[in-house]
Amino acid sequence: MKSLFPLALLLLLVACSGGSLEGVQTFDYRGGDHRSGSLVYAETPPVGGPHNALWQNCGVYDQPLYNEYAVHSLEHGAVWVTYRPDLPASEVTALKELVDGRSYTLLSPYEGLSSPVVMSAWNAQLAVDSARDERLKLFLDKYEQGATAPERGAACSGGYGGTR
Repeated sequence: MKSLFPLALLLLLVACSGGSLEGVQTFDYRGGDHRSGSLVYAETPPVGGPHNALWQNCGVYDQPLYNEYAVHSLEHGAVWVTYRPDLPASEVTALKELVDGRSYTLLSPYEGLSSPVVMSAWNAQLAVDSARDERLKLFLDKYEQGATAPERGAACSGGYGGTR
């Protein structure tokens, strides 16, 4: 009987290699561009670019957020979990459970999403059809306080706490 050790080792190496996460789109924005007023973004929701000088406090919101504050939180290493406002309550509960205990996440409804749930980090985005998609946790693990954030570790509290 052949040993499964070589196969298990190969799977472990692939899992730990930091390879690409299926379905993630990546972008190339630089940080530090603070502006005031309403801004236009190429992605929905945005994944980087100019933003307000004040960041959005990380947390769970039941109303939409201003892009300009949330993008600043992404620059600090936050992951913004957005969902269609008509997402079933059970799916919203699953998203709340997913971000529970994480200090660098935003959760909010968002009008006009291409998919029921869209997860955004600085320069990365994943759109999925269900709050129970296993890639959501993998995205959080990779991008919350991840290497793509220009100012990771900067505050995600003490900023703007309002909604639109």
